[in-house]
Amino acid sequence: MDQQSLDELRTFYASFGRLPLPDGTRITETTLGGVPAVDIAVPQAVRGTGTLLYLHGGGYAIGADRTGVPLAAGLAARAGLRAVSLDYRLAPENPFPAAVDDALASYRQLLVDVDPAGLVLAGDSAGGGLALATMLAAREAGLGLPAGLAAFSGWFDLTLSGASLTGKEAADPVFDAADIRAYADLYLAGSDGRDPLASPLLADLRGLPPLLLQVGSREVLLDDSTRLAARAATADVDVALEVYAGATHVFQHDHATDPTAARAIDSAASFLRRQLEPR
Repeated sequence: MDQQSLDELRTFYASFGRLPLPDGTRITETTLGGVPAVDIAVPQAVRGTGTLLYLHGGGYAIGADRTGVPLAAGLAARAGLRAVSLDYRLAPENPFPAAVDDALASYRQLLVDVDPAGLVLAGDSAGGGLALATMLAAREAGLGLPAGLAAFSGWFDLTLSGASLTGKEAADPVFDAADIRAYADLYLAGSDGRDPLASPLLADLRGLPPLLLQVGSREVLLDDSTRLAARAATADVDVALEVYAGATHVFQHDHATDPTAARAIDSAASFLRRQLEPR
């Protein structure tokens, strides 16, 4: 992918940050663990109920904290949570593991004021994979794990071994296998895609908190979610897989206008609320 194409994609993807927000949403620029972020306050948030750390998508090469705000705010409003959307560093300027380092630093900072039982993670596409990698990195660092994780069309396998990568090309209107490979090459920059922090599908998942995986049936990344669900179940992790028939990559972006997307966000919010309930 050349620089001009990357710049054009970054400009286009910025439009996702202008999608509708729940009424009364207030956003404030901040930093979290030294990483730029947007703090999201929704009127529905109940103080002390919980905090959502949201990681935007974009193939680790495009997107920003603002592009994650509409999805994060939609989740936060439905779940009654405070939310933070992170502006982690992007490739190719900052390849793997820069995004993981930023997300872990931010997660570590949240733990200063919030018990891990009061934290949940969510993300879309690469952000879903990054959210899972952040949990793995937190476990390696001996930190408390969050209460749960929700991923929308998560990208969990940078080795690109899923059969749907080519098998779903004709059905996927957003990506083909070459697109996914281009993003992987930018992010990995020669690093081994089998590293569990790059491809959390390949990680030891034992002991992780509950996971919710949502994916559309018309995605080249379909198998990333279905295989992760199977591996999580084998590892005795509480996992829920929701495949939405006919849906495409991160269809949840349209939750303000599309009934299927709204249903998916409602389901994710309910899942996150359940994980935050006192045990």
